[in-house]
Amino acid sequence: MTLLNVTTDNTRFLIGGILLVHGLGHGGALGALVWLRVLPDSPTGAWLAAKSWLFPALDTPVATSVAMAFWVVAMIGFVGAALSFWGLLLSGEVWRQLAVASAFVSLAGMIVFFGTWPALNWLAALGVNLTVLVTQLVTRWPAQEMFGT
Repeated sequence: MTLLNVTTDNTRFLIGGILLVHGLGHGGALGALVWLRVLPDSPTGAWLAAKSWLFPALDTPVATSVAMAFWVVAMIGFVGAALSFWGLLLSGEVWRQLAVASAFVSLAGMIVFFGTWPALNWLAALGVNLTVLVTQLVTRWPAQEMFGT
């Protein structure tokens, strides 16, 4: 008796689910920025207004708009990658390119706006982005048979 029954279907569900949740997580970051823009003096937990350590001359409204652009692109890319992985959008083979491009966009935004996300969110996003890059650029996992066509 095994505790974990790992099948191709389970793995497909898990990989697509991680891509989808990661994309929707960028929607959460976008929502936090909208919240901060509309209600700047309200409590937001650990979310801070967009401020770039790399481009400190950017005022908050411009920094917020730039950060929103990063999160919108990453969100659309990861959701598209998940749907393509499952064979529901575009060709199943497109998911790799969407996932890699989205991981780079997400990482770039995380670097430019370092310190404005709660630490746990930042670490989780970093982990998924790096996992996507390693599995797609180094190991090319999973095999083509596993994702939608």
